[in-house]
Amino acid sequence: MSVKFYAGALMVGTFAALAAQRVDAASDHGCNAACLEKIGTSYRAAYVKHDRSLAPFSAHVRFTENAASLNFPDGSWDVVTEEIGPALTFSDPESGGVGMYTAIMMRETAAFLAIRLKVEHGQITEIEHLLSTKRLVSGPPTPFGDVHNLVHDPVLSEPLAESERRPRAELIRLADGYFSTLARNDGTLHTTFSAHCHRIENGMETAKDGCDKAFRLGVYRFNERVRREPILVDEARGLVMFRGFIDHKGSMIDYQLTDGTQRKSPFSEPHTWSFLETFKVKNGEVGPVEADFIGSPYYTTSPWSKAR
Repeated sequence: MSVKFYAGALMVGTFAALAAQRVDAASDHGCNAACLEKIGTSYRAAYVKHDRSLAPFSAHVRFTENAASLNFPDGSWDVVTEEIGPALTFSDPESGGVGMYTAIMMRETAAFLAIRLKVEHGQITEIEHLLSTKRLVSGPPTPFGDVHNLVHDPVLSEPLAESERRPRAELIRLADGYFSTLARNDGTLHTTFSAHCHRIENGMETAKDGCDKAFRLGVYRFNERVRREPILVDEARGLVMFRGFIDHKGSMIDYQLTDGTQRKSPFSEPHTWSFLETFKVKNGEVGPVEADFIGSPYYTTSPWSKAR
C-alpha cells in the first residue's frame, strides 16, 4: 500500500499530505462501482465453492489472512463450507477497492469475515481476509455474535445526498478521529459522533445508545496505541475502511473513569487486537460502525503496510 502506516496518533499536518494522495495508488483500473461490487459478489461465490473460475482473478494474486501471507488459494479457502451472510459490500472506484463483511461456516465452525479486494483492469490482484472465530477472540474475549443473526445497519449501504457528503480527505480525517479518541482514552473526543451512532463488532452490537458515552468516561484508557491506516473509501456512501491494531502493554491495571469510578484493566500482559473496521460519515458525523476483530500476538504487523 502507498499510504503511510500510522503508529499512534497522527501528527499535525499528516492529513494535508494525505489529501494530496490516494488511499491506494491505482491509475486506470477500469472498473466503476457497479463493476467492482459485481466482482466482489463473484469473489464470494468462488470462495464458497472453492472454484477460481467463478471470479476474474489475475494470474498473480497476493493473498493474506489474519495478517499472514499465504499462497493463493489457501487458508479458509480450503475449508469454507457455507456463506451465512448477509454480505455488506461497498467499493472505492478511485483505488479499485472492494470491501465486504459477511458470515461463514467452516463445517461446524462459525466465523465473521471481513474482506478487502484490489481490482486492476477487471481482475482481482489482492485479497485481504480478517477471519474471526471464537478461537481467535480469546484473552480477554472480544464480542462474538451468532452468525445466523448477522444484521448490517442499512444506513451503511445507503448512498449520500450531495449535501451530506464530505471531501475524501475529510472523510478519512473524521473517521480517524475515532481512533485518536480510542488511544489512551481520557474522555476527550477527537471527532464528531452521530447521535444515532452504534457499532457492531464480530456480529454483536457493542454501542447501542451512541458511540461517545464510553469514550467520554475514558473506559478504554488501557489502550496504549492504535496503529491504523485507511485502506478504502466509498465516497458515494460515505464509508471509510481501516486496517489496524490496538496494543495493550498490560502495565496499566487500576485506573479511574472521568466520573471518579475505579476500574481494573482486563489486560495484564502485552496483547494486540487486529481489526478491519468501517465507518459511516454523514453530514460530518461518524456512525454507524462495523468491525471484525481478532486477538493477535503483541505488536502484530500487517504484510500490506510498508512501514511496520
